[in-house]
Amino acid sequence: MSLTTRRLRAAAVLAVPALALGLTACSVPGSTASGDEEGDATGVTDSTVTVGTHTPLTGPAAAGYSSISAAATAYFDYLNEQGGINGRTIEYVVKDDGYNPANTQTVVRELVQEDEVFAILNGLGTPTHSAVLDYLDQNEVPDLFVASGSTSWDQPEEYPWTFAFNADYVVEGKALAHYAQEELDGSTYCVLGQDDDFGEEFQQGLEAVLGADGLASVQTYSVSNQDVTAQIGAMQAAGCDTNFLATVNGFTALALGTAAQLGYQARWLSSSSGGDYPTLAGFLGEDVAPLLLEGFVSTNYLSFSPDDPWVAHFRDVNDQYNDGAPFDGNTVYGMSVAYTFAEALARAGDDPTRESLVEALESGDVVGAGIMPLAFSGDDHSAYDGVGITVVTSGVQDYVGPVYSTDSADGPVEDFTGEAVPFENEGIPQP
Repeated sequence: MSLTTRRLRAAAVLAVPALALGLTACSVPGSTASGDEEGDATGVTDSTVTVGTHTPLTGPAAAGYSSISAAATAYFDYLNEQGGINGRTIEYVVKDDGYNPANTQTVVRELVQEDEVFAILNGLGTPTHSAVLDYLDQNEVPDLFVASGSTSWDQPEEYPWTFAFNADYVVEGKALAHYAQEELDGSTYCVLGQDDDFGEEFQQGLEAVLGADGLASVQTYSVSNQDVTAQIGAMQAAGCDTNFLATVNGFTALALGTAAQLGYQARWLSSSSGGDYPTLAGFLGEDVAPLLLEGFVSTNYLSFSPDDPWVAHFRDVNDQYNDGAPFDGNTVYGMSVAYTFAEALARAGDDPTRESLVEALESGDVVGAGIMPLAFSGDDHSAYDGVGITVVTSGVQDYVGPVYSTDSADGPVEDFTGEAVPFENEGIPQP
């Protein structure tokens, strides 16, 4: 496949429609399981709990994201075959929004008003989910584990029903900048970022560590334009030997391929959103990827190493319940989301309500399946407050060095001294 073809493919996959008008609040049908006033148990029966999501199954982003909900569904199927959670099976209603905010509004309204879901789980995308953020909060629907690194999801005073899942972009930027200073001998830094909150918040994190003048060149791209030659050329002209990327996978591949065409050699350090080796290899080609991605650095916060017991378990579940789908970072992500929801549900009580689900998350007892426990509390809905650093060596992407802990403000980047979440009980959460 030619680089031009790959550019066109990246643009087709990643084009983002314009943000539509937000939904207005409305009354939501449904009743509590117990019929009393102790809480809202919409979506809960004696034998089932129904949750839903919006995600791109078709359209420009489907190639990058549709496998996440399939992996989550497979994990729920695994749990259901083991008896479910507190005697209830989990039904996951997945609705396609084509990564179009106007469609997101429509399908989320259907999930809440017609399907009467207990919660929205892992709605994907910043522009898409922003279109329904107020609607879900006003209707007091648990809005769990948004699939985006925007800091928008961590506003418990304004949006008490919303919880993040990804490590946020500021945290990732700070950790990568710290790693570059501590472990690499680079002297001139540049950044290529998406022209939205992804790039802006990532740059904010970089500058919190490198200083306001620590970047020799700041370049941005639009997902509607598949040519980044000018941006990569500007970074080369600035003499940057260490480049940070706030890019999704298609544009990570495009940046590295363009640099190779220009004869530009540099180190590349990417946000987790654009750093999955199998996905990048799919864009670059299996022959080219090992050459261009050797030494490639990225962040992650989930169990990722090939010999990690969580990864081995997720691979087994994928083989048995996901129709032989490829196993990659999206698989681990989707199954981690499903496990974490099941853990929260288990801790929400024998007769869960929307209120008890939120209380379980804010209790700090829900730890997830990552390289550090989740940081949820009453005043923190940010999920992971740190990341690990992965490096590609001979075609294998794995963690190196310490896990870093920090915040999305001006706090220091420090080594995390705790333990990764252990794999227990065959991946079936306990109350």
